[in-house]
Amino acid sequence: MLNYRPAANEPAATVRTSQGDYRVMVSRGAIENIGPEMRQAGITGRAFLIADYSMFPLLVRRAHEALERGGYETHALILELGEAAKSIETATRIYEWLGEQRAERIDCLVGMGGGVTTDLVGFVAGTWLRGVPVVHVPTSLAAMVDASIGGKAAVNLPIGKNLVGSFKQPRLVVHDINFLDTLPRRELAAGWAEAIKKALILDDDLLEVFEANAEDLAALSGDLVEPVIRRSVEIKAEIVSADEFETGNERVLLNYGHTIGHAIEAVTEYGTYLHGEAVSIGMMVAAGISHRMGLISEELVDRQRALLKRFELPVTLSGIDADTLIQATTSDKKSRGGKIRWVLLRGPGRSATSREVSTKIVRAALADVLVD
Repeated sequence: MLNYRPAANEPAATVRTSQGDYRVMVSRGAIENIGPEMRQAGITGRAFLIADYSMFPLLVRRAHEALERGGYETHALILELGEAAKSIETATRIYEWLGEQRAERIDCLVGMGGGVTTDLVGFVAGTWLRGVPVVHVPTSLAAMVDASIGGKAAVNLPIGKNLVGSFKQPRLVVHDINFLDTLPRRELAAGWAEAIKKALILDDDLLEVFEANAEDLAALSGDLVEPVIRRSVEIKAEIVSADEFETGNERVLLNYGHTIGHAIEAVTEYGTYLHGEAVSIGMMVAAGISHRMGLISEELVDRQRALLKRFELPVTLSGIDADTLIQATTSDKKSRGGKIRWVLLRGPGRSATSREVSTKIVRAALADVLVD
């Protein structure tokens, strides 16, 4: 159910993990209250704000001032944090800055930016001095509904995405929906892909909300933007709380569309498609596999395609052959004994995993999305 009128200090969710519980705050203007929220989370010491250059100067200044109003001595490092910067080299640059500032274990890192920022800053926080607190302030929709929650922290290698990393849970996550007003429409759409994914795999009611309000949500208009984001956050929090380290059957479901999506990103060297765009195409392949394995009807494949297109997300791919993509999936982190654990649909809002997907079926599903 969507919560249309939450109390001002009511979190969208509380994530419960072995590293501690933390609140996810979602509202317009949430950044203004970051200081008191950090105090409530038991964070002391100094704040080291690491922000994506795209947020500079206006939004970075707002965060910096809010932290200092909350009583935190604040230092800021501004970096260009596109996907190519999600690397050991960028992490080393941050380590050097923290060393110059003599950052201690009592201090806190505050990561402000998109999914690259939350992954990278989480990775640094988990490894600097063997671990310091981290607060995430996601500024993209994709980071709000997905990357900032759950503690996955990693950097990329040339041979694959997110291959070096750990689980580093934040102490607090602050989503200021006002930040989304600055995003280009393409980035918004890529973020909605991650929220639509959750509806497809786990919440048929939310899927119907997306279908009934696609154009308004895509444009950030109407009264449903905050409730839909809050519900997406709640879904992610529930799954992380149940399967923190992705060792069971719950959290892996969030990888729907990601096997082919990550392959597309790797093959195109992370420079052609936004993450959500690659996942959108990957979801079409996964739906095609699901249909060919008799799990869902062709009608649901068409329903998914129509919804993604209404959000101006890509559902086809050109310039890449099937063999190249299949080869790129071999570095998928969900592989065991050379077999990929595919996330597949079983119906609207229902999903499951399978390691028994033949290359023939994958190739056929790829043929549906590959165009000249």
